[in-house]
Amino acid sequence: MIVIVDYGVGNLMSVRNMARKVGAQATISGDADEIAAADRIILPGVGHFNYGMERLRASGLVDVLNKAALEDKKPFLGICLGAQILGKGSEEGDAPGLGWIDMECTRFPRADHLPVPHMMWNELEIKQPGTMLDSASDQARYYFVHSYYMNCAAPENVVATTRYGVEFTSVVKQGNIMGMQFHPEKSLKYGMEIIRAFNEFGTAGPAQ
Repeated sequence: MIVIVDYGVGNLMSVRNMARKVGAQATISGDADEIAAADRIILPGVGHFNYGMERLRASGLVDVLNKAALEDKKPFLGICLGAQILGKGSEEGDAPGLGWIDMECTRFPRADHLPVPHMMWNELEIKQPGTMLDSASDQARYYFVHSYYMNCAAPENVVATTRYGVEFTSVVKQGNIMGMQFHPEKSLKYGMEIIRAFNEFGTAGPAQ
């Protein structure tokens, strides 16, 4: 069972619908016991970094998420803001993130020819094979909408990058924990392949 964490921030129905399209058992929940019982967890998110962290801490779910991801090593996927808050913090605010990955989030530099937010279909340059992105084709494009991007301290956490004026980290990974700056639930067949791979992550096969 995939549990999509409901902490008041994120495209919950879109993520659940995409998961169900690939045959996954998926539910939306803000209940600690249900999240603790999950086989896999998705943390979605849209909006301001501080607000997202305030809502997550107010939900009382930080401890159960820490245990699931860090102790029980359950497959964990952060999407957009849900990926950013896996790190230590962001220039967008002063709230500390979950700190699971050694990274900070930075605002895109101002450029006359590139509006911020980065809101478009864009591609990935995969830096690490053997991840959930292995099935991506050369034509794959993913839907982004964000003003801040992830900066990892360690290159081994960088799974893929994307270019928008600067080359920025768009997919991160730390063991069983993965974060994607784009929205797989809005990325049509390419995003569907990612959610399908996540549903198989940690089982025997190429998605490990």
